[in-house]
Formats: sequence, structure tokens, C-alpha cells
Amino acid sequence: MSMTLRLILGDQLNPQHSWFNDVQPDVVYVLMEIRQETDYVLHHAQKVLAIFAAMRAFAAALKESGHRVRYVRIGDPSNRQSLTDNLDALIRHYQASSFAYQAPDEYRLDQQLSEWAHRQQALGLTVTCVDSEHFFSDRRAVTSLFGERRQWLMEHFYRHMRRQHQVLMRPDGHPEGERWNFDSDNRQAWRGSPQAPADWRGSHDHRALWQEIEAADIQTFGEPDAHQLRWPVHRAEALQHLDSFVTHALPWFGTYQDAMNQTHQRLFHSLLSFALNTKMLNPREVVRRAEQAWTDGHAPLSSVEGFIRQILGWREYVRGVYWAHMPGYAECNALQHDRPLPDWFWTGDTGMACVSVAIRQSLNTAYAHHIQRLMVIGNFALLAGLAPQAVHRWYLGVYADAFEWVEVPNTLGMSQFADGGLLATKPYVGSASYVHRMSDHCGHCTYRRQDRIGPQACPFNALYWDFHMRHATHLRSNPRLSMVYKNLDRMTVSEREAVETHARAILLKLDTL
Repeated sequence: MSMTLRLILGDQLNPQHSWFNDVQPDVVYVLMEIRQETDYVLHHAQKVLAIFAAMRAFAAALKESGHRVRYVRIGDPSNRQSLTDNLDALIRHYQASSFAYQAPDEYRLDQQLSEWAHRQQALGLTVTCVDSEHFFSDRRAVTSLFGERRQWLMEHFYRHMRRQHQVLMRPDGHPEGERWNFDSDNRQAWRGSPQAPADWRGSHDHRALWQEIEAADIQTFGEPDAHQLRWPVHRAEALQHLDSFVTHALPWFGTYQDAMNQTHQRLFHSLLSFALNTKMLNPREVVRRAEQAWTDGHAPLSSVEGFIRQILGWREYVRGVYWAHMPGYAECNALQHDRPLPDWFWTGDTGMACVSVAIRQSLNTAYAHHIQRLMVIGNFALLAGLAPQAVHRWYLGVYADAFEWVEVPNTLGMSQFADGGLLATKPYVGSASYVHRMSDHCGHCTYRRQDRIGPQACPFNALYWDFHMRHATHLRSNPRLSMVYKNLDRMTVSEREAVETHARAILLKLDTL
């Protein structure tokens, strides 16, 4: 019998893919746990554990459905710990005449498989690459829409996607509610009411798998939380997670999506990104569920639109930006920032309450919501001039939902402005006043949010103004920063000098803030 091998990567766990419509005895599905994927950055323990657990659950479901599966475990003696080395061995073992794979979402894997496929085809192997059947748009959709325009805007792409897929659209071609964007309605701080839902937790114990990971000497950081993992590891759990979000959190998601709280980590965020990014959930069904919640009167339009914008707009958009500008995008550093990460990125041991909470939460749970990532951790990193590639590697490793196609544009573009404004129309930075407005952190902080300089002044304040002074040549002409520079110009020379002096002192003691 002529055999075909079909590769399934760890973020391609889509049981609804057309591959699985029929059971074919001459097809073997291959999944593998390899050091190549655990070691390219230092990963959070929960990220490695959740992906391995989800891969094993997916392989078991395929076998139960009658498919042939070859699963290579991390500790198998025959595991060569390299994707292509293992494929070479499996091609020989099964004497396969053809091989198929779904297009990877990460550039490095796409290149590795393309180059390997080219070599194998020269040796007579038939190789086919198919679509993952997951996203609303293909890799080049953003490039095709904007062409050679100098300025790309997510909002334009989002409206295009709304029209194309008829999401929250009226029959007359106008958006529901006569507005495309309800972002201005969704910036309220949460003061304890309504009650935030509890975190979803799985029911499976993964401690035996964690012992295998430790035995393989895989280096990780953070707590594995193996006895009751917070991330769904198969589609049924992911659907439960989706149901829980739509029922208990979506009605208030929009209003409080930018809010932060000292003790309530999740608030009303979905925590669906791990299930989406491993493809256990399809974005179409997630968008449909949210839209139906509005149609049924269960959730207001402002919340539903805000959530759908993240899935149909931002998620698809950053993927397009990634594929348009890789491989060079991962190395961009327009502001020439080069400071190493402070030690407390690995402990959370800093007196800045907002930063401490966000980093400790990230280390403990492999999760932080988008404002914590952008306007707390990312904000500080940008103001302090931390090396964007170091920030990128930390974000890619620490968050369970972080895969390069979505993480690189969000970190280097949106958060660190390292692309010079390709993705974001301005640097997303703020002083202590922003954190105070959106959270209760400042009331628990050792620093004083009101002070610009002085021994107890919040570091965000001096760093904010110093950042704009340092980069005035690059940023002053940005129309979205005109008010910032007007306020800066109102400062006296002595005030600006005092800010610069204080900022320099902060930057010299980053590890002890």
C-alpha cells in the first residue's frame, strides 16, 4: 500500500478540518513533541504543558475516530527532537510516497518545511501544502487590500471584513447601530460591580505529563499548575469555555475591557485566545456566538462589537502584517532601544504596583489581558528603552496564547513601536494618570502617582516625558502627539532638565525599582 503522511503541528488542532472527513487506511497523521519547539525561546511551564496535553488529546480523538496516528512523545528514544529529522525517519519507516502538511502560521516553520519539501521532491516524494481552514482571510489579504499605500490602518481592514462577511451589518449596507466602532463607550474602570466571573478550570490532572516534561530536561519558568490546568485541552472543553464567556462575561466585556484590578485578574475577558490560536475553536463560530448574543438581547452592541473587532479585525489584521513583513519584521528596532530586561521581569519583585501585579500574574498564570500587556508591561518597556527583541522573546515565552504570527506584530509593532509606526499610528505610552484612571493599582503602590520627580515619584511620569524628549526628532511631527509636545513646550527649561535628570536616575537603577 502506498502510504501518505500528514503532519499536524501543535497549533493545528482543528478537528473540523476537511482532512478528517473520511478515514483512510493509507494515511498516517503525525504529531510530535520536540525540543526544537520547546527550546527556541524559554517558555512558560503552562504553555508547554497545555500544548502537549492538547496535542495528546487531539491524537487520542483521531485514533478513536478510526484514523491512523503516529505520535512522537518528548521522551521517546527514537525522537530526534527536530521536525525535519523526525520526518526523514518517518518517511523511511512508512516508505511513504507522499506527504502533506497544513500551511504553518509561523515564518520559521513555513521556511523550514518549504526547504525540506523542496529537497524531498527532488528525491521523488510528492509533497502537498494545504490551508489550515481556520482564518477568515488568507495570509496576503491585508497586503492585497492596501497594496503600496504608505499607511495601513486596521480600521479600514476591519470595515472591509465586516462587509465581506456580513457581520453586524444591516441589509442596507450600514453597520448595526450606525457606528463601526464603539471603542469610546468601552473605557470604564471597574469598581467592584457587576461581579466578575470566576476563571474557567479544566477537570483533568496533568501531573504525569509534567513529570515527562521535567524528565526530558525541558527548561521552563513559572508554575505548571498541572493538577488543574486553566487552559482547555480539547474542543469540548474549549466550547464549554466559549459558553461560559458568552453567558457570564460578554455582556460587560466592552464596558470594562480596558479596566485593571489589583485582585481580579480576568474581569470580563474571554480567555479564548489559547483555544483559538491552537485552532480548537474556529473564529467564525466565536463571532457567530457573540453576534447571536446581541441578536438575542443578551449582550449590548458595544460589548459585542468590541469583542468581534478583536477577532474579525485585529487578529486577522496582525496576521496579515506579519506575513507582509517577515522575516525582517522580527528584528526591527526603529527607536534603537537596547537596555536589557530588569531582573524583576522574572520575579515581579518591583515596587510599582501595576507592573508587579501584571508580571506576577503573567508568571503565575501564563496570562495577562491586553491592557496589562500593552499599557503596563509594554508601556514601561517602551518608556525605559528596553531592547524590543528581548521584550518580544519574553512575551512569546510567558503567554500561553503567544505564537509568533500574533505576538510579533503586537509586541514589536503595537507595544514597542519598533516598526516606526507601520502598525500603530503612535507610540502607546502613558503616565501614571492612565493607570490611575483605569485601575485601583495606585492606591496600593509605594510610589506617588501625583509626583513627576522626587524620591517617591511614580517612575512612569518622568519616563513618559523623557521618552518624548529623547525621541522628539522622530515623533514631534506625528499629528496624534501634537498635544503632548505642546504640553512639553510649556515646561520651563529647568523643569525639563529636572525630568531628564530624574529619568536618568531611574534608568540607572531599573533592577531595584
